[in-house]
Amino acid sequence: MRILGAMLLAAMVISPATADELTGTLKKIKDNNKIVLGVRDAAPPFSYLNDSEKYVGYTIDICGKIVDALKKDLSLPNLNVQMLSVNSSTRIPLMTNGTIDLECGSTTNNVERERQVAFTNSHFVTASKFASKKSSHIKTIDDLKDKNVTSIAGTTNIVQLIKVNTERKLGITVQPARDAADAFLLLETDRAAAYVMDDVQLSVAIATSKDPSTYVISEEAFSPPEPYGIMLRRNDAPFKTFVDRVTAELFPSPEMVKIYNKWFQSPVPPRGINYHYPMSAALKKALAHPTSSPDPAAYQP
Repeated sequence: MRILGAMLLAAMVISPATADELTGTLKKIKDNNKIVLGVRDAAPPFSYLNDSEKYVGYTIDICGKIVDALKKDLSLPNLNVQMLSVNSSTRIPLMTNGTIDLECGSTTNNVERERQVAFTNSHFVTASKFASKKSSHIKTIDDLKDKNVTSIAGTTNIVQLIKVNTERKLGITVQPARDAADAFLLLETDRAAAYVMDDVQLSVAIATSKDPSTYVISEEAFSPPEPYGIMLRRNDAPFKTFVDRVTAELFPSPEMVKIYNKWFQSPVPPRGINYHYPMSAALKKALAHPTSSPDPAAYQP
């Protein structure tokens, strides 16, 4: 009887969507035969529009695995998958008001955000650094003193920039940018001496620029390792349990290595650029031992 009881409990934990009474997001998806994914138009290789106006990317592929599991567990083979464009300023409000069900981009999971939303197991680990032109000879954060520096409005990066600027009394003029393209244009046209963002996104921006050899990424970081997570609503334990189960099965698997290599170690459409961005030790740890912790210490290799 004890063994049977344990098996029944495991089944409930592993497949919460098979219960007769669904709640929260699982019920919303089942009742409407629809899931709404919050996606980014221009955040390659995580989430962006390709030449066919189709959303593709590393996080899109991961969300696709979650959608496949929902189709199976909710018996919705024809589940309608709607993609809704979000940005750094709208993604959290659209999640909390119920407009989107999963946010499939490059959102940092931190303690402050977890007061508003929840995250599933981290699918990427990065650190906040800055890009500058080699000709400017800016190597450290202190070298940014009295300079114009840009970052994207609504991101953790601009918060970190403002914090460091205040603490070190650097006199930096912070220039909020609308998105990654806008921020890099400020750097490219010398209206900003540096662009603060997650190191992987800086690598992507430089790789797709007119002359990648012009730019350099700082060694000094504004932050310890930071996890990216797929965002979902708070206080929805059944849905989080479901998504956590799917990602916990995917992340340590060979399939996840294929997904990573497809977007970071191979030519990426539409321009066929290979970012040559190897998996970091911190990310290897996160994928081998899936966690949704916002604590940077959990990702130290």
